[in-house]
Amino acid sequence: MIEAALERRVVVCCGAGGVGKTTVSAAVALELARRGRRAAVVTIDPARRLADALGMAGLGDEPTEADGAALRAAGAPASGQLWALQLDAKATFDRLVARYAPDEEVRERILANRIYQHLSGAVAGSQEYMAVERLHELLEDGRFDHIVLDTPPAENALDFLDAPERMTRFVGGKALRVLTAPAEDSAWLGRRALAAGTSAVMAVLRRVTGAELLDDIAEFLSSFEGMYAGFAERAGEVRSLLTSDEAAFLVVAAPEEEPAAAAVELVRRLEEDGFPFAGIVLNRVHRLPPGAPRDVDDLARRLDALGAPRAPALAAAVLEALEDARAVAIRDLDLREGLAAAAGGPAAAVIPALEREPVDVAGLAEVAGALVSPSVSAKRGPIASLG
Repeated sequence: MIEAALERRVVVCCGAGGVGKTTVSAAVALELARRGRRAAVVTIDPARRLADALGMAGLGDEPTEADGAALRAAGAPASGQLWALQLDAKATFDRLVARYAPDEEVRERILANRIYQHLSGAVAGSQEYMAVERLHELLEDGRFDHIVLDTPPAENALDFLDAPERMTRFVGGKALRVLTAPAEDSAWLGRRALAAGTSAVMAVLRRVTGAELLDDIAEFLSSFEGMYAGFAERAGEVRSLLTSDEAAFLVVAAPEEEPAAAAVELVRRLEEDGFPFAGIVLNRVHRLPPGAPRDVDDLARRLDALGAPRAPALAAAVLEALEDARAVAIRDLDLREGLAAAAGGPAAAVIPALEREPVDVAGLAEVAGALVSPSVSAKRGPIASLG
């Protein structure tokens, strides 16, 4: 059950890549709308499947409202609203620069700088940090009761948690400053030899890259002078928000060993670092076929009585398919229970493997219904390894 998460102002859906975070994020937002809330979901999905699922022509950096008629058909009252937006990391970074630039001239100089234009989208952690920065902006906007954040696809799901700190280190870093500092300004290094070495490096770089590029680097660093404290303060606000009672983290997993193990590790990290873990959502779980296995000869006789051609071969094929489906379902059940025991915490919410992909509001409503249905209980206990 994820009832506790649905009462929080911020819901963060995180997990390994390919487990269905975008779908779960949209379903959580839809469930909030069905409860009469105003919810916005922030997606990082480059395929823009969310826009199609919500019947939108496309998503941009500004929130777009889902079709009201489709929401009403999915059970949302008139007061329920669902908005969605696609993260634009560079646009968010530009707004962050505008927030902390001391004046208009500095702001324009930074935004026009070639180094900034490249690094604002390419630096490690930029997308993850801008996702939480955009979340912060939406909370300040005041139009929404809840924000649901679909975390960026990353090789390591834990990158998202480290992004604010990494971005602050980048903005306040000194690596490029050593290269761009002229020899006469390098007394602080403590050795004239090192200053001379810096000059030698600069000479080589100027020959290879040209003085114009180094001038751009120097201007970029100079323009950011005095803004480091603001960036660090904002990063601290973001972390405080995500560790507060206003937030809830849902860990999305799939019933396979690697994503399940990644989910256990993520739960451990969330709890160790003080992030409010609200539960696990296990996606695409196969149902156990109903009924007991039949005897092949008995099934063949029944099929023959119904006029089925080649009844013995058909009976054998049907039972083989049922046994395969049963084996997959038992595998999912075993892994689901192992995950619940290893992760501990609240009960796991289980989304069954659907017959069709949730590519519209009705499909998302089916996922939302599964999210709030009674599911597997998980006894609270220490985090264990998933073996």
